[in-house]
Amino acid sequence: MDKNYVLSIPKGIPLERAAPLLCAGITTYSPLKHFGLKKGDRLGVVGLGGLGHMAVKFGHAMGAHVTVLSHSPGKRDDALKLGADDFLITKDEATFTDNAGRFDFILDTVSAKHDYNAYLGLLRRDGVMVLVGVPEPTPLSASSLIMKRKKLGGSLIGGIRETQEMLDFCAANDVAADVEVIPIQDINEAYERMLRNDVRYRFVIDIASLKEAA
Repeated sequence: MDKNYVLSIPKGIPLERAAPLLCAGITTYSPLKHFGLKKGDRLGVVGLGGLGHMAVKFGHAMGAHVTVLSHSPGKRDDALKLGADDFLITKDEATFTDNAGRFDFILDTVSAKHDYNAYLGLLRRDGVMVLVGVPEPTPLSASSLIMKRKKLGGSLIGGIRETQEMLDFCAANDVAADVEVIPIQDINEAYERMLRNDVRYRFVIDIASLKEAA
């Protein structure tokens, strides 16, 4: 085993809540750090799923003013409990006109097709929007970027050193993934629930249940 590729899970983070941090956690932590989210910045998080709920937690812990942008009104209470300061419904076209130029930073976690141009309109001058979701190709207008010198970037995951930094940050700031622990016998039901977007916010399989399935 090469110790350079081993991560240390800090005490205080339950293992079942630490596991998704190695995917959803670092995927959202890395762009917030790399693109320079600062205390007091107005952060918009697009989507409140497995990635989005971690983005809200990280943004709140970093001292940003966090707003969740979601097409699901029923997620408002969850967003606020996770640390969001505000919640906007993206089904309402007025959301985009009333909040034009509002945000310093937008982290877009959505993998369903949506209009990047509309969300870029929510950025202030010199604002940045970072994509971590992978939707179908979406047309992008040059004017969405050049009119206020906005930046559009992307991010995938992070390296070992940054992942360890993220885990230590989580331990220091009481951040962990919200999970549902399931036995392996429930994996098909869990998959069907995932397709219905009925999970808060990551399924984690109890490996001990494999013995019962054997």
